[in-house]
Amino acid sequence: QVRLVESGGGLVQAEASLRLSCKASGLDLSSYNVAWFRQGPGRERELVAALTWDGSRPYLDPAVLGRFFISRDDWRSTVYLQMNSLKPEDAAIYVCAVGIAYSESHYINPSDYKYWGLGTQVTVSS
Repeated sequence: QVRLVESGGGLVQAEASLRLSCKASGLDLSSYNVAWFRQGPGRERELVAALTWDGSRPYLDPAVLGRFFISRDDWRSTVYLQMNSLKPEDAAIYVCAVGIAYSESHYINPSDYKYWGLGTQVTVSS
């Protein structure tokens, strides 16, 4: 059974940093695109960052560009989201997703992802 388990969320003050982890099991992560989505209170789910299976095509939402970084360690079957200079508006549930195998062009829409984690809460206070 494919499972994605996020960790690393918590309560931090503005300008602090966090690193989220997503541990995947039940599949060969090296064959799949990966992404982080987030959903804040009263807000729609939005794509934060994505990365193709081979690491050649990263995507970052303009709101986090320069502050957040997505990476993957296929040996550990883990996806990371490094979050720096956190702002109160970054507070949300962050959800990891794993998508279509070997796709270079379909990785920035929710419909491109097949497997989803349950999410980890990030709270940012001022």
